[in-house]
Amino acid sequence: MKRTAPLAAVFAVAVLALLLAAKERRYVGASDCKLCHKAEQQGRQYVIWESSRHPKAYDALSTPAGTEIARSSGVADAPSNAQCLGCHAPLAAKAPDLKSEGVTCEVCHGPGSDYKKLNIMMDRAKAVQNGLVLYPDAGAIQAHCLKCHQTAHGKFFDFKSAWDAIKHYVPAK
Repeated sequence: MKRTAPLAAVFAVAVLALLLAAKERRYVGASDCKLCHKAEQQGRQYVIWESSRHPKAYDALSTPAGTEIARSSGVADAPSNAQCLGCHAPLAAKAPDLKSEGVTCEVCHGPGSDYKKLNIMMDRAKAVQNGLVLYPDAGAIQAHCLKCHQTAHGKFFDFKSAWDAIKHYVPAK
């Protein structure tokens, strides 16, 4: 009987470790980011995103131009086509309720469920440890952007100009 207690404890710890490891981070949506990231002291990141074409990317699939591009590519219904959604609403499969947000904050910065709390976001290392994706340099940012913009419908993509329009750093204190 004495041997079963340690074995049960080891088993319980192993099960707990598996459960914690299996916890999947969830996408929370731009509205959760907006709470803090619309402020001037945070660099107005939400405002910059909101005024860009990214939040309108999904809606673009239903415009006359979007419909024509889809038709010429052999796509009957762009708003439900996985290939179109891959760039116009990249979270559509993982978080269908966020599809209408288009290219939302978490497309670039990862699911926010574990880093969205203020006490975590105040510590950059802790935020990264909890899933916040940051980029070490412009080359890494460009590589991420080019996943969609590399061959976007045959249009030239000027990364420097595009990044100048959308970049959203936290101001130095």
